[in-house]
Amino acid sequence: MWGASKSGKGPNNRITLGLIGMGRRLTGIAGAFAESDDAQMVAVSDCVDARLDYGMQRVRDLYTKKKRSSEGLKAHKDFREIIADKSIDAVAIGTPDHWHAIMSVLAAKAGKHVYCEKPLTRTIGEGRAVVKAARDNKIVFQTGSQQRTEYGGKFRKAVEYVRSGRIGELKKVYIGVGGPPVPDNLPDEDLPEGINWDMWLGPAPQRGFNEVLCPIGVHKHFPAWRRYREYAGGSLSDIGAHHFDIAQWAMDEDASGPVRVTPPDDPKATQGLSFRYKSGIEMIHGQKLGRKGCVFVGTKGEIYVDRSTLESTPGKILETPLEKNDFHLPKINSRHQLNWLDCVRSGERPVADVEIGHRTNTVCMLANLGYQLNRELRWDPKKETFANDKEASDLILQPERKAWAGIAV
Repeated sequence: MWGASKSGKGPNNRITLGLIGMGRRLTGIAGAFAESDDAQMVAVSDCVDARLDYGMQRVRDLYTKKKRSSEGLKAHKDFREIIADKSIDAVAIGTPDHWHAIMSVLAAKAGKHVYCEKPLTRTIGEGRAVVKAARDNKIVFQTGSQQRTEYGGKFRKAVEYVRSGRIGELKKVYIGVGGPPVPDNLPDEDLPEGINWDMWLGPAPQRGFNEVLCPIGVHKHFPAWRRYREYAGGSLSDIGAHHFDIAQWAMDEDASGPVRVTPPDDPKATQGLSFRYKSGIEMIHGQKLGRKGCVFVGTKGEIYVDRSTLESTPGKILETPLEKNDFHLPKINSRHQLNWLDCVRSGERPVADVEIGHRTNTVCMLANLGYQLNRELRWDPKKETFANDKEASDLILQPERKAWAGIAV
């Protein structure tokens, strides 16, 4: 049930991994997987030949540096071959967001543990389907929300101090990230050789190739498909999936969410939307005094945290150590990917479990729908439904291309 430790599969009883989507992110975190003596990357997949070749070489180079063998490493142009391979225990998914749900559900149904990059899915309905597949098939699922583990523990410390009441009663949270997505308006371009464009599109609407969405060859940037509604949730979801995640953690709302979403008065605005929680806490999509990241405002002070900064007002808040009876997070592996592998071994839920990833992504999607529909939305986080709003309800789960429709839900 729990991978290589129970099944005995894999070289030297290691957890065998397949990597799906060999772009900048997954080829980067392949380095973390290579650090683990508990795992072995045995397969890579991509729909772009150049990136598939690069992914193979990247894994080989990592294992050469570690003085470990990469013998038997396989390349697949179709990710379903990895999922069908019974010798593979787990998969890591680093594709564009519109693919996450289908790949995650298929992997879970095949009994494979899943590490999937954030944001978890492109729609709220897909997210719930992924949670259900993970729970039904009893797999360990980590969302790639690495601020919960990494960056010197800054975010973890901020959460501990907020939940310990060191800023008094929490009243407001500001999340300084970019705006919502826009509809895809890119022109069609000639399709180069070596790209399976139909596979790149997958469940997304049919359209012609464009290099902005799918860069040609190996690239060193994060492609701009994130900007477009058909494939992702804009910067609001991309970076927001990190910072809204920390906000929900600090509010102790990992299994819930807001009850009201109110967009700004200006219908053209891309900042200023607010969320209201049952607790009365208000969360605002926008910067406070030019600060990006998370600002927690309480009755006795404030805490600001981003990847480079952790500070409080007054400063003595963070200078005073937490006491035994304060809130403390459990100690875990400080590498996000290794926390997942630890949990594959133990059967415990990881720090960014699938339910947490879904709930954070739901906040991002609610914000995007608030901007898109330009009106207040009433949300029931327990039932995951809108109150008396058919138009919003119809966007909880959105149509997919016929060839891929209904696979994830």
